[in-house]
Amino acid sequence: MPQLSVVVPTFNEAGNIAELRNRVAAALPGIDWEMIYVDDDSPDGTAATVRELAQGDSRVRCIQRIGRRGLSSACIEGMLASSAPVVAVIDADLQHDEKLLPAMFDALRGDDLDVVVGSRYTQGGSMDGWDRTRVATSRFATRLSRLVLKADLQDTMSGFFMIRRAAVERCVRAGMSGVGFKILLDLFATSPEPLRCRELPYEFRNRFSGESKLDTMVAWEFFIMLLDHYLGRVVPIRFIAFSLVGLLGLGVHLAVLAVLFRGIGASFLIAQTAATLVAMTFNFAVNNVLTYRDMQLRGWKLLSGWLSFSLACSVGALANVGIATYLFDQRAYWLLSAIAGVLVGAVWNYAVTAVYTWKKPKSG
Repeated sequence: MPQLSVVVPTFNEAGNIAELRNRVAAALPGIDWEMIYVDDDSPDGTAATVRELAQGDSRVRCIQRIGRRGLSSACIEGMLASSAPVVAVIDADLQHDEKLLPAMFDALRGDDLDVVVGSRYTQGGSMDGWDRTRVATSRFATRLSRLVLKADLQDTMSGFFMIRRAAVERCVRAGMSGVGFKILLDLFATSPEPLRCRELPYEFRNRFSGESKLDTMVAWEFFIMLLDHYLGRVVPIRFIAFSLVGLLGLGVHLAVLAVLFRGIGASFLIAQTAATLVAMTFNFAVNNVLTYRDMQLRGWKLLSGWLSFSLACSVGALANVGIATYLFDQRAYWLLSAIAGVLVGAVWNYAVTAVYTWKKPKSG
């Protein structure tokens, strides 16, 4: 049985697969290890590249996920599929320094630690090639995330760490969100008891091959994960995201209505109808990219998804108006009547579109 499992989440990383295995092998002499690549069905053939590599190296394994996406959930699946009592998570882009792995493993030989974190912010750590804006953004997110942690970490946003598998199982059973990119933050925020940790410095390198996955979605998923930590046990986090998108859609609706009705002089009926269609399309597009990023519709499924979404929201709008009108006729305060209608419509829209628009895959 291996002593260490190295979990590597991947998406479009075919050009880095063999190089990372070679570097990890060179960094871990004397340690029995395995590598588990967890690929989100990359169109560049990453999974096929891993399988080809595994034919010549039995220590390499591949988990190919079809119909599911997300770095955190990929890490969770990989860690739970590991065979070793200790698990490391490292990016496939070679920005994490694999030469730190032996020191991390040695630190976990005793019983005084649960996790060792590769840190860019402790003395001796750095971020090679990052501009000031990106560094400032990362540090701000780190300070914000420390508010939800049960440990004093300098680099809460690190994606490079080593942890006991037993600790991972405890966190998963406690209800990890599995949302977004920051798996370490999720582990610390969810752990039923404080994780004993140590940070080791390393230099964050430039990407070896391929394109960076960092984009505006990371900020959204980070924000949603923080909300999930505080509200996820009360309200489904997707419903919160769905509702936030709905608020943005309301702004779009009012803006289009104002332009057509007040600006161009179109009739209210035409302006309201056009604004409704634009807002529905906006809500569908944004929810598809943000709220349901892990089940994102593509190709022809976008059309059928838009149709089912629009139909569901049309019924939701009727329910909204019907409930609000009924309560108002029963002498309820107008504002409370309106809020009740909005809530009923929002719950309907979320529940129906979750089932019929963004369907969970039956298998895989």
